[in-house]
Amino acid sequence: MAKTSCFTASIDIKLADKLKQDLLGQGFELTQPPDTIFAAKKKGVSCALYESGKLTVQGKEMDTFIEFYLEPEILGEFRFSHPEAHLDVKSHIGMDEAGKGDFFGPLSIAAVYADEKGIIEMQKMGVKDSKKLGDEAIVKMAYKIRSAFPFTLIRLFPQKYNELHAKFKNLNRLMAWAHTAALSDLSQKTGCKEAILDQYANQTLMESFLKQKKLDVHLEQKVRGEEDLVVAAASIVARAGFVEGMKTLSEEFGFELPKGANSQVIKAARQIIATHGKEALGRAVKTHFKTMLEL
Repeated sequence: MAKTSCFTASIDIKLADKLKQDLLGQGFELTQPPDTIFAAKKKGVSCALYESGKLTVQGKEMDTFIEFYLEPEILGEFRFSHPEAHLDVKSHIGMDEAGKGDFFGPLSIAAVYADEKGIIEMQKMGVKDSKKLGDEAIVKMAYKIRSAFPFTLIRLFPQKYNELHAKFKNLNRLMAWAHTAALSDLSQKTGCKEAILDQYANQTLMESFLKQKKLDVHLEQKVRGEEDLVVAAASIVARAGFVEGMKTLSEEFGFELPKGANSQVIKAARQIIATHGKEALGRAVKTHFKTMLEL
């Protein structure tokens, strides 16, 4: 959580009465210093709302006050308590993928839905961008997300992935198809018509696939989309799908397959060829990678 001696925000003056009544209900004592609508104080926390709409909060208990009351009830955003994922608390679907840059393993596409209460719950759960979590933490957090929120996970293991890549002849088109399928499924399940995607290609590509599918959803494609908490949740579900898929393939081939696309994957691929024959690679790797030329 962010630490500062004084927190400042701007609020809609229309919320002044709600804020005032809520603070009275929480045991605050109110006064009206010059230029303020009111000031409020109780043990550990004091705040002042100015005529301009400026709100200041300070005191040793302000972190708890801001996180559990002010942000969800008044501000509608969580820049103080959760700066790595500024919360858009409107109901929406978040989407992301994992495994596209890995020679071994599946392409994992996930879509997750949350309403306002769900987004606040995600914040309390500690959901964050999957790149900031290790594999074990990813799998545990993904289990919590899948248990609490509607989701769709499309996992394309190498054999199916390679068939589809041959059809689409382009990774971005393949991903657009998979994202559209996941979005369509989850939109039908939830009735949600708003979605955010961590942008990976030209926006017109996804728009064309949505049009072909006749999918009536407003899609926002954002660079660094994982800053949105629901996209971050989708990132975790997608990454866990990839991690679990790698475990399945490792068990099938009898040794731990490496992630990424480095010298270790070449060594592992050669081991598969030596044991199972080169044709078995199609069940383990993405065959359009340039890494294939080194085998």
